[in-house]
Amino acid sequence: MWIADQWKDYEVLDTSGGEKLERWGKYLLIRPDPQVIWNSPKEHPGWKKRNGHYHRSSRGGGEWEFFHLPEQWQIHYRELTFNLKPFSFKHTGLFPEQAVNWDWFTEKIRRAGRPVKVLNLFAYTGGATLAAASAGAHVTHVDASKGMVAWAKENAAASGLADRPVRWLVDDCMKFVERELRRGNHYDGIIMDPPSYGRGPKGEIWKIEDAVYPLICQCEKLLSEDPLFFLVNSYTTGLAPAVLTYMISLALRDRGGHAEASEIGLPVASSGLVLPCGASGRWEK
Repeated sequence: MWIADQWKDYEVLDTSGGEKLERWGKYLLIRPDPQVIWNSPKEHPGWKKRNGHYHRSSRGGGEWEFFHLPEQWQIHYRELTFNLKPFSFKHTGLFPEQAVNWDWFTEKIRRAGRPVKVLNLFAYTGGATLAAASAGAHVTHVDASKGMVAWAKENAAASGLADRPVRWLVDDCMKFVERELRRGNHYDGIIMDPPSYGRGPKGEIWKIEDAVYPLICQCEKLLSEDPLFFLVNSYTTGLAPAVLTYMISLALRDRGGHAEASEIGLPVASSGLVLPCGASGRWEK
């Protein structure tokens, strides 16, 4: 498992009964997690001193309960700054487990010794975009949500990266890739974090089981003659790490290099366990 264990402003403090207790900066949140199927004594004092608690509804969805939690606050990872705010479906605007991937590809960008172009698809609030830009890459950031792209721009400004060469685009990812192919554009690194299910800005339906492999194959055509990396993230339970490895290996079989995949996770302070948080597939030259 690839473990995001370099955080200072974030940690999973404890897990029990379908929930995780997290510290985001100085604030404590309790959120549901489907991986936490065990029950253990909730001995950590944070369970009773929480600032926010997302309660899952038996009818689906849920709602937040707040205890002196601001509408927005910030945390840091290395030189990056992220604006956080609790919003629908338990999210805060950041997936901290992805830091293990940020560290992986930023090292490759820094060591390249040349200009590097990176494409970030389904780019959300810009964690990977900021990491790549901070390492010196020219980044194209694509997400179907106008609000998420605006949030990512705010994170870039908070991180002192507003003047870095980033293209911020609100677009359907598959259609954008097809247009880039027609334009003849190429990238040295490609990142994608596709949802299990979603809709594009014009109602385009995305279902990962049907759409992700064709997208990977199209993106392979966007790679430059001397590419650095290809990264695919998945939070879909049915897509095991081995499936990610097979898809990337098949799509990039003419590129040489090496493909592998693994679960990614976050250490749990109280128990020493590692909480699984999806999977990532990586290709590198």
